[in-house]
Amino acid sequence: MDMAKRGAFSGTWKSDKENIMVNLAVILFEEDGSQIMYCPALDVSGYGKTEDEAHDSFNVALGEFFLYTTRKKTFVGEMERLGWTIRSKHKSMLPPSMSELLNNNENFSRIFNNFPFRKIDQPISLPC
Repeated sequence: MDMAKRGAFSGTWKSDKENIMVNLAVILFEEDGSQIMYCPALDVSGYGKTEDEAHDSFNVALGEFFLYTTRKKTFVGEMERLGWTIRSKHKSMLPPSMSELLNNNENFSRIFNNFPFRKIDQPISLPC
């Protein structure tokens, strides 16, 4: 499978006054006997003994990331630090490309180059 198919971001963006819904690539892989779910565009991960546990852990970590950054009013800055393009007039947020993530995200590059993984598109609701 080529890189574009393995790691392309997709998304139908639905926006309301509080959230933007987007599908982001989430990488599933195993390391040291643990199942890991990792979203390179948000640099958030979860883990567990099973894929279900990893999914639950990922959802908790994602919720904590959004809660912390919105309470501290650092959400937009954090997204920009992660390589997102923010267009506030249109309330649109565009994730970094796969090649940008591979070049700028050391953790993702390590996973991509060293572990067999499966990519899924995960619907994620981003705060506006």
